[in-house]
Amino acid sequence: MAATPGQTAVTSGANGSRSTSSRILPPVELPAGADQLAAEAAAQLGWDGVLLPQLTLFGRRVYVVARLRAEAHAERIALGIGPVTDRASVATWTWPELAASAPPAAAEIVGVLAVARHWRTGLAATVPFARYGDAAMVLPRAATLSHDYVDNCLPRTRAYGLAVVTADENAIVDLDVSGRSERITLGEDAVSRWVNEAVYEQLLAVEVPARAE
Repeated sequence: MAATPGQTAVTSGANGSRSTSSRILPPVELPAGADQLAAEAAAQLGWDGVLLPQLTLFGRRVYVVARLRAEAHAERIALGIGPVTDRASVATWTWPELAASAPPAAAEIVGVLAVARHWRTGLAATVPFARYGDAAMVLPRAATLSHDYVDNCLPRTRAYGLAVVTADENAIVDLDVSGRSERITLGEDAVSRWVNEAVYEQLLAVEVPARAE
């Protein structure tokens, strides 16, 4: 069947065909601000902790929910060791000869999530963190109503143990995919220690002024 200008003919079975526009559709928009959706998604996931402002870690824009480890924080205050965000310095803490003298990790990361308009963006942002613990992505519900999402996204989220939270046009969130708690995660390494220090720094920036008020 000949396609009209601006359209592409797509066959559907032996006896029929349909036409779909070849023009690129506009991206699905978020139904609310990313900060709001992140806060509501964290609550939906049951992540108990402080939702930090959006961070850029390894080029990914993510939200982290975390808590201070009171004893480790007190020990670091006593030692006079605040957050260390120089990656080269933190990397030495995992060396066998220095591991025993490294300061304790003072942040407990509950989970990492990304708010995205498309699942591929959300997946790229969260997978590196899923190796260490809970991770999730927040998507507009309209972005999940496609064969692409079902056929290509869902198998990947299950493989990596990611959770998916959707937000409808009224910004009401719902859990679409639960993360797998039984997945295998990596132990502490130079990457996780540096992320912990970056989160520790942000926790102090958020919690200390709040306590002073």
